[in-house]
Amino acid sequence: MIRDLTKGKPVKLIISFCLPIMLGQIFQQFYNMVDSIIVGRFAGTAELSAVGSTGSLNFLVIGFVSGFTTGLSIPLSRAFGEGNHKKVRQLYINTIYLTALATAVLTAATYFLTPGVLRVMNTPEEIFSMAYDYIGTVFKGLAAILFYNLFACVMRALGDSKTPLLLLVFSSLLNIVLDLFFVIKLKMACKGVAIATVTAQMVSAALAFVIILKRYDILRLTREDLKPQPALCGSLLYNGLPMALQLSVTATGAVMLQSAVNTLGEIAIAAVTVASKIQLFLVMPAESVGLTMATYCGQNLGAAKLDRIREGIIKALLISEAYNIIMMAVAYFFAGDLATLFVPGDQTEVISLVEKFLHTCLIFYPGLALLFPLRNSVQGLGYSIPAMLAGVFELAGRCIMGLVAVPRFGFTAVCFANPTAWIAAVILLLPVLLIVLNKLKKRLDPGVRAEQK
Repeated sequence: MIRDLTKGKPVKLIISFCLPIMLGQIFQQFYNMVDSIIVGRFAGTAELSAVGSTGSLNFLVIGFVSGFTTGLSIPLSRAFGEGNHKKVRQLYINTIYLTALATAVLTAATYFLTPGVLRVMNTPEEIFSMAYDYIGTVFKGLAAILFYNLFACVMRALGDSKTPLLLLVFSSLLNIVLDLFFVIKLKMACKGVAIATVTAQMVSAALAFVIILKRYDILRLTREDLKPQPALCGSLLYNGLPMALQLSVTATGAVMLQSAVNTLGEIAIAAVTVASKIQLFLVMPAESVGLTMATYCGQNLGAAKLDRIREGIIKALLISEAYNIIMMAVAYFFAGDLATLFVPGDQTEVISLVEKFLHTCLIFYPGLALLFPLRNSVQGLGYSIPAMLAGVFELAGRCIMGLVAVPRFGFTAVCFANPTAWIAAVILLLPVLLIVLNKLKKRLDPGVRAEQK
């Protein structure tokens, strides 16, 4: 299960490591799509809009969770690359302590702040209670979401991308069954979908913990390992918090954009909900390559193999671009057909807006294909703060479009908002990566160090 990414051909390693992540993302997005499909078809457009109106707020919190747990796993991947198994164990237990603390803080914060944030987001009154039922229930289950993400990230940091895939397949199937039960059988609509999601995550988190306990010899903890290590916690937070804040800053822009969308009415909200769900699926290959590069760069940095890092980043960018050519074709030819999975065919206005959204965004997919590998490579190399600044650039792009362009140009501006954010982030990350690689060359290359002396 555990895989060393510091040996072997980078292209083969990246693709073989990436494919299980991609399949896992397919299943994850699939059951996210199923949530919306079941709500849209069996509860109604209003309920679909209610779920969709919370999407950016959900992204804000879950993005923080995802960034935090991914960041916590990066020092662990470097320690594994160094061959320091004792440090791997100590980092692992301290990630658990920090995740427990983050769970308590986030659960309390979302409990008190969610109603006010939904008001600030201009959530229409007619769907407000349904929106709160959905997102409030999801946030009550943050413990399950946090710990599942942590255990999956730990597995990937040690080179195992297959076990998280199997867990996601199981979780997806369980979530679908529970969706059908709560929404169709019990008529619980939005709240039922949320309960299904949280339950599936809870079961998956428990299974992940047992698998690590039983199968990962490298993580068999001793009594000495259980002691909290303030220095290690500091290193973990240095990686975890900037990544969490980066995704949260990005999501803050999405919240502000969603606030602007919410002023355009129920049809626009439903269209953006459907289009965003489809787009999450379409950008998944590039995102999977990005997640791969965080582990790949982390392990090879630990092994001080700069040439492999450079080669891997170049190949990852080419792989990501190749995937996105396929996704561009899917978005162009099948946008309307995909929309009818979520809403009945007679909802022609919603379907037309979904097509407009996706056809606009696909023009910018080549830029998006650069974003994920660049950002995750910078993070995997230990430079989380510059990656966080890329999130600030994304925030600026979405804020400008949401606050300035949407009131003037309406739905057309909504279509250009995400591409504006992507391009802004890439403009920052390209020079940042070159600077980072140059710094690492001076630090790791013996010949350069000798010349400097």
